[in-house]
Amino acid sequence: MKTIILPVALIALVAASCAGDSPLGKASETITPAELREYTRILGADSMMGRKPFTPGETIAVNYLARELERIGFAPAFGDSWFQEVPMVEITTKVQSPVLITAGGRKLELSAPDDIAVESPSMKEYVELVDIPMVFCGFGIVAPEYGWNDFSAVDVRGKCAVVLVNDPGLYTGDSALFKGRTMTYYGRWTYKYEEAARQGATAILIIHETVGAGYDFSIPRKSSISPGLYQEPVAGDPEPCPVTGWLSAEAASVLFGAQGHDVEQLRSDACIRGFSGFEMGASISLRLINTHLRNSSMNVAGILRGTTRPEEAVVISAHWDHFGIGEKENGDSIYNGAVDNGTSMAWALEIGEAFSSMKKRPERSVILFFPTAEEQGLLGSSWFVANPPVRQENLIACFNNDLLLPIGRMKDMMVTGYGQSDLDDMLAGAASRQGRYLMPDPNPETGMYFRSDHFPFAKAGIPSMFARGNCDSREYGIEWAADREKEYITNKYHKPADNYYPEMNFDGIEEDARAVFNVACRIVTSDIRPQWKPGSEFAIVR
Repeated sequence: MKTIILPVALIALVAASCAGDSPLGKASETITPAELREYTRILGADSMMGRKPFTPGETIAVNYLARELERIGFAPAFGDSWFQEVPMVEITTKVQSPVLITAGGRKLELSAPDDIAVESPSMKEYVELVDIPMVFCGFGIVAPEYGWNDFSAVDVRGKCAVVLVNDPGLYTGDSALFKGRTMTYYGRWTYKYEEAARQGATAILIIHETVGAGYDFSIPRKSSISPGLYQEPVAGDPEPCPVTGWLSAEAASVLFGAQGHDVEQLRSDACIRGFSGFEMGASISLRLINTHLRNSSMNVAGILRGTTRPEEAVVISAHWDHFGIGEKENGDSIYNGAVDNGTSMAWALEIGEAFSSMKKRPERSVILFFPTAEEQGLLGSSWFVANPPVRQENLIACFNNDLLLPIGRMKDMMVTGYGQSDLDDMLAGAASRQGRYLMPDPNPETGMYFRSDHFPFAKAGIPSMFARGNCDSREYGIEWAADREKEYITNKYHKPADNYYPEMNFDGIEEDARAVFNVACRIVTSDIRPQWKPGSEFAIVR
C-alpha cells in the first residue's frame, strides 16, 4: 500500500481545519454531554430488554439505531437497507450430570458451572465424552516466530487438552518472551480453542486465573449457562472442538494435586522454552445436550457519502449487543449494558452527527457501524469486514470504542494496542490540543486489543484504533480513576448492575468523541492513509 508523506505545513493546516473556530471546529461542538447522556439512558433502559441477539430486544435496539442514523443525516450503508444479516446458530448447552474426572486413583466430581464452565460449539444434539484421556499442554501455543510449540511432545488427537490462560511473557516479566506483560493473540482464549481444534483435540479446558484472564471466574461461568452464538458453519469450515470450557483455579488445584502437581509450579515450568507437556494419567467423562436455533442477527450501519472519493471510507464502530434477560442478581435479571456498550454507541452517534452537520461534506465517506454479537466473539464485525459495503481495500481506518466509563474528564487518552499504527501520532496531536496525553493500556495482560470490534479490521490489515480517557482523572487523579474502573469491572461488568445512573458524568466522553472526530476528519478530508508501524504483526497483511 502506498505511503503518503505530507509536508509538515500541510499536516498543520489540516489539523487546524478540524479545530477551533473553523467550520469543522464548530461541527465538533455538536457533540455534547447532554446528548451522550440521553442516548445512553435510552440504550441502557429496561425497554431495550438487554439488547440480546435473537430476542425482541434486538429488534427494538437495531430499529432505534436505524432511526437515529436517518435522523442525523446518514443513508443506509447496505444498498437501501440499514441492516446486514449475519447468519448464526445459537447453541444452548446443558450439562446432564456432574463432570467426572479420574485422576491419581481418585474419582473427582466437578459441578458445572461452578467448578467447570463447559460449552459446546458442536452441531450435534448429543455430545458425550467417556473416559477421554487428559493432556497438559502448557499454554496451548504454537508460535513459530517465537520458537514455541507446546504440542511438540504430546498427541492430543481425540483427547482433552488442558492449557494455561494467557501467554508466558506475563508470568516471567521477561519483555523478550512473546511481548512480556502485553498479551499477544496467542494468549487469547479464542486462539487456544482454535489451536486445540487444529491439533485434533476432542475437548479443551483452560485453567482460569484472574490476572491472566482479565476477569474473575464468574465471567466464563455465566457464559457457559447462557446460549452461545456461533457463525453458521459452511462446507469447508474447520471443525471446532466439540467441548470447550474453563476449569476454576480451585478445581484445577484439586485435579493436579491428586497427581502430585502444583499448578503454580506447572505455570512456572511451562514458561521455560522447550517445556514438554505430558499425559496427565487422568480421564474425563461428561454428557451434554445441545439445542440449536438457526437465525440471522443484524449489523446496523449508515453511511455519509464523500463528495469526491465516496468509495473510500473511515469506520466508526461500537457494538450494540449485550446479554438480554438472564440469571437474576440482587433482584434484577435485565443485563442493560449501559456502559457495555451504551456509552460507546452514544459516542459513535455523536461523532456521526458532527460529520453530518458540516456544511462542506468530506471527500471520503464516513460509516457508522454497530456490530452484533461482539459479546459472542466479534461475530458481527468479522462478518462485516469479510462482506463490507465498500471494497475492503478502501476501508482506510477503523475507530472503535467499548466500555467508555462516564466518570468525568481525563488527562489521558489510553490507547489499547499503543504503538501499532500512525493513528497514535495523529491522536496525540488532537489530545494535546485538549491538554491531554496519550498512554498505553496499563493492563496489557488482559488482551483488550483482541476483545473488541476493531480487531477483525486489524486482522484484515486495516489500521484500527481503540482509545479512550480512562486512567488519570483531571479532578481526582490516577488512583481514583483506577478505583472507579475496578469497581465497574468487579460489580457491574456483564452483570445486571450495568445500568444508566443519573450521576454519570459524560464530560470526558465528550472530549474523547471530539478528539476522535478531529483525527477522523483529518483522514476523510485529505489523502492520508494511516500505516501500520514497523514491527506490528498486522503490517504485512496489506
